[in-house]
Amino acid sequence: MAVTDEAIEKIKGMIVSGALRPGDRLPKESELASELGLSRNSLREAVRALSLIRILDVRQGDGTYVTSLDPQLLLEALSFVVDFHRDDTVLEFLAVRRILEPAATAMAALRISEQQLDALSAQLDKLGDSPSVEELVACDLDFHRGIVQSSGNSVLCSLLDGLSGPTTRARIWRGLTQEDAVTGTLREHRAILAALRDRDTEAARSWATVHIASVEQWLRSTL
Repeated sequence: MAVTDEAIEKIKGMIVSGALRPGDRLPKESELASELGLSRNSLREAVRALSLIRILDVRQGDGTYVTSLDPQLLLEALSFVVDFHRDDTVLEFLAVRRILEPAATAMAALRISEQQLDALSAQLDKLGDSPSVEELVACDLDFHRGIVQSSGNSVLCSLLDGLSGPTTRARIWRGLTQEDAVTGTLREHRAILAALRDRDTEAARSWATVHIASVEQWLRSTL
């Protein structure tokens, strides 16, 4: 194991064991290096690496702290990596979204509040019956994000948020080239919303699957 990797594992061990908790300040560099049996250089590299993936927060002139370790914060790295996808992997992103998002939508059917449902309904009403493709896709992202957030699972929400980026261009492309894509998407949004209002988990799951699968099926036939 590389020296820096060993240093990372040792700091990780302190966090996992509870010796360092969210919000805690790390001991001084010299003290921590001595405690862990590391050189100060390897410790410094480990701290730099862990700060890049939002495990640690280096505050100039103040010290180094363990972050909140909130899933949304930690999964930001996923969004960064996802941005490097190739066009031929978009179908794989859609497939993962098709597996995860219907489950999140079903969970939301049991937890979403009437106020949240009204907000989603108002969002669709504001969009109207003939929005531009760009307006529809922007609304689509917000619509699904609002539903997934209502599932109550922050990890699932962060994962799906990170996966939505690579599929945006495919959705715009579909809206511009496939006849009735816009009206079909609006119809599916309304069906998902109706299932959520009815607290019907299976209908919510099914409509979310249909909605995502329609984009996947179109892209597969196009490619």
